[in-house]
Amino acid sequence: MTGYDACFLDRDDRLRVPLPVPADGGPDPAELRRLDHPHFSVLLHSGRRLAVATACMIDGARLQPLARSGSWRLDPQAPPAEQADNDLYHHNVLDRGHLVRRLDPMWGTEEEAREAGEATFVYTNAAPQVDEFNQSKSLWNGLEDHVLAFADAHDHRVVVLTGCVFADADPVYRGVPLPRRFWKAAAWVTEVDGERVLRSAGFLLDQSPLLTDAELSTATGRALAVGNVPPLGPYRTFQVPVADLADLTGLDLGPLVGADVVPTERRALEPLAAAGPPSAGWTELSEPAAITLGPR
Repeated sequence: MTGYDACFLDRDDRLRVPLPVPADGGPDPAELRRLDHPHFSVLLHSGRRLAVATACMIDGARLQPLARSGSWRLDPQAPPAEQADNDLYHHNVLDRGHLVRRLDPMWGTEEEAREAGEATFVYTNAAPQVDEFNQSKSLWNGLEDHVLAFADAHDHRVVVLTGCVFADADPVYRGVPLPRRFWKAAAWVTEVDGERVLRSAGFLLDQSPLLTDAELSTATGRALAVGNVPPLGPYRTFQVPVADLADLTGLDLGPLVGADVVPTERRALEPLAAAGPPSAGWTELSEPAAITLGPR
């Protein structure tokens, strides 16, 4: 199967999870390019040269944990000028962070799994993230595993949407505005009182420095003046209302907002900033046990 299928979880229209589309005031549709790969799709923002969203189908019952293979390369489906390639990551502290994890689309036959895993090494699926390993980064990278384990008693299938949170104030480094936040939403189908229902959960990774606005502005200006990476902070991972993710990204996340396991009253009432302190109603996560995935 090539590309994301909105009916992967269930063919019932009520349980479809479509690829995100721009909401009113969101990204310009003319700047978005859909790129289909085995078991996942990328929604590339051509102006930002990074993905505003990715959508991956995970079949937990058919995963093939094969050894790593593949190397980073340009995506043949998009012009090179629309991709943040190795020039962004060369000789600095930035990692090429997978938006779609290598292991997530690796299911089916061994050949299908290997092809899907290698397909994740296209630059359109990369995002600049700090390279220092810490507990929160490990947690962020393992969220899919936790959701899969939770859904294991049902269909073993999970859909994961991931992308960059773009802000007007993102510092431009080597021609690419660097996002300081990344978002993720997971969806699965479960059974409640004999009826199949859709459930979702939203997460945010924040690598904003823990500085005041003035301090951050000064530090950013000094770094860029000498060609260094603008300051990035330690990873902080939050569970957040999916509705807040929609507001932050300017994307229509469809039925995931209504299917959120986080109660509606947790949603922020004030306008959300694309960077800075966390909003009220966000839960900072330090371990998987703090994640809410149970019924509302």
